[in-house]
Amino acid sequence: MTTRALIVDDHAVVRSGIRRALEARGEIQVFEAATKAEALAQIAHVSPQLLIIDINLPDGSGLEVVSWVRTISAEMAIVVLTFNESDDFLLAAMKAGASAYVNKSAPLTELIAAVDHAQASPGSFAAKEIVDALQRKQLKFGLSQRELQILALLPTDEPLSILAKSLFISESTLKTHLTHIYRKLGVKNRLQAINVARKAGLLKEVN
Repeated sequence: MTTRALIVDDHAVVRSGIRRALEARGEIQVFEAATKAEALAQIAHVSPQLLIIDINLPDGSGLEVVSWVRTISAEMAIVVLTFNESDDFLLAAMKAGASAYVNKSAPLTELIAAVDHAQASPGSFAAKEIVDALQRKQLKFGLSQRELQILALLPTDEPLSILAKSLFISESTLKTHLTHIYRKLGVKNRLQAINVARKAGLLKEVN
């Protein structure tokens, strides 16, 4: 079965290199786009099963395309490319719904491995640097492992008394932990803590 792939990058030489690497694997039909607008048009026209897209496009962000694609397809394999090594871009790609994230400076073998992962498991995110990035994000707020454990329970909407029992601590001890968490996140209440944690990639988004 032939796979339809769309490569989105504003540099022709990059698209050409990726095209050759994909076509060398056989049974693939490759389409190209250089802008966000072209990408959206191609996606609507050819319905690719694989999308390889740069974050920085002349007319917008590739992540906007990724987010839009995820509203219409949970099955499309999406690999995000970038030269930027910022954790914020990596975590933003994960949040947008990408299947994998590869730096453009990486060898093509790494890109092909990312493609394989994306096609096998489009709904799970893979990136070599993701563990380190999440750890750095955690350190940014200075949250302890216990505080992260408590933070993960906040979206359940359970009352503090129930949460305390599940953690085998008293309600007053839990309130002390929450005071520390709120201070570190720069918030005043439970809902604000949940929102900040989700935006920071410390909690999963709820669709």
